[in-house]
Amino acid sequence: MKVAVVGYPNVGKSSLVNRLTQSREAVVHELPGVTRDRKELKTEWNGRPLTLIDTGGVDLEDATELAGQVRDHARAALADADAVVLVVDARAGMRPGDHDLADLLRRQPLPVMVAANKIDTASDLPLAAEFHALGLGEPVPISATQGLGTGDLLDRMTALAPDIDVAGEDADDAVRLAVIGRPNVGKSSLVNRFLGAERVIVSPDAGTTRDAIDLPMTFEGRELILIDTAGLRRQAKVGESLEYYTALRSRRAAERADVALVVCDAIDGITSQDLRIAELAMKSGCATALVLNKWDVAEDVDLDHERARAAARLRLRPRVLTASAKTGRHVERLLVEATALAERARARIPTPQLNRFLSDAIAARQPPAGAGRRGSGRLKLLFMTQTGERPPRFSIQVNSRGRVTRDYAYYLENRLRERYGLEGVPLIIDFVERSERRERGTRGAAA
Repeated sequence: MKVAVVGYPNVGKSSLVNRLTQSREAVVHELPGVTRDRKELKTEWNGRPLTLIDTGGVDLEDATELAGQVRDHARAALADADAVVLVVDARAGMRPGDHDLADLLRRQPLPVMVAANKIDTASDLPLAAEFHALGLGEPVPISATQGLGTGDLLDRMTALAPDIDVAGEDADDAVRLAVIGRPNVGKSSLVNRFLGAERVIVSPDAGTTRDAIDLPMTFEGRELILIDTAGLRRQAKVGESLEYYTALRSRRAAERADVALVVCDAIDGITSQDLRIAELAMKSGCATALVLNKWDVAEDVDLDHERARAAARLRLRPRVLTASAKTGRHVERLLVEATALAERARARIPTPQLNRFLSDAIAARQPPAGAGRRGSGRLKLLFMTQTGERPPRFSIQVNSRGRVTRDYAYYLENRLRERYGLEGVPLIIDFVERSERRERGTRGAAA
């Protein structure tokens, strides 16, 4: 069952969603208008799953373009919902915006309940009575900050639409694809192009996206979950608390994704901040590719130079792709590359293949001799197998871990990437002495 949470700006919608889902996924701030896109969060009440759709504050009298886009997204949330919660500020009392929204909701073919928020103590309970005048039934007095009345509200939600099928869940094998990058490089435009719809708000103003938004889609029969994120600025420029928390959510999005597309502005080329963002994604265990967006107006950029720059800075050697969210050029290819990256990060390589690879690598470059704590003698690589995936993890039996040099470990890692198309995929190689138990092996090379 999907429930849209709507209301005038700054009435506490996102605080309520966080309370009901027992999370901090929705951005909360004392400034009005923080939430702009619609964001879906899952929860459960008395054994029944619920999906709450957090929306931006709706002011029907605000004539600005951004306010109009927020209203459009709120209407889209209503079209996708099975029920609606209208959140009002009980302390502020009835406002014209509450009446306007109530009039809009009465014309919707959906069950509606009124949540009178900011009832923080029992003495505040009479404040909810004023909202009977909205004509939407008995208001539920609640406190998003204190938790007062939220159980009653959840009871009301699950009772409103008991016949709706709610069994569907995201497939476990869905590819989670995070779209990350600096502000205003076209991340949301790219996500909308992927989806074929204006699903997230796009504005020429940097910082329009503030939440990390999960958006399911299907591509060539494969389930994907796109994660549109807020722009990541240099740490020195993240001065206010609101921007700090939106950046934190972007980083968490990378941590829970299988693949990250780091979107860059092709006009600027790959900047130092783009490379830092790619490193952040890789350290999160995320397979990563860089995307030069706006390629329709930057075709004179030296692509070979940009690829060499990325390869020199980033050990995982991610692919550098080009696309234009505006024209749609190469956009489908990005999804092809992303799903292929996810498959490679999840794949298992048979042990016989790995040992043939090991023999070929040794033949091309002999292991070091006389290195390490054990004195003279050559490093011997005896056996290789894969021990894990997502990210791929490999174990190589050696005669002495002390003879493994950093340079040779990097050599094996790079040859492994070249052999099995693991560019941009984090991987781990453990070097295990033949006499040791496997679980005591230590990481020899990691990315």
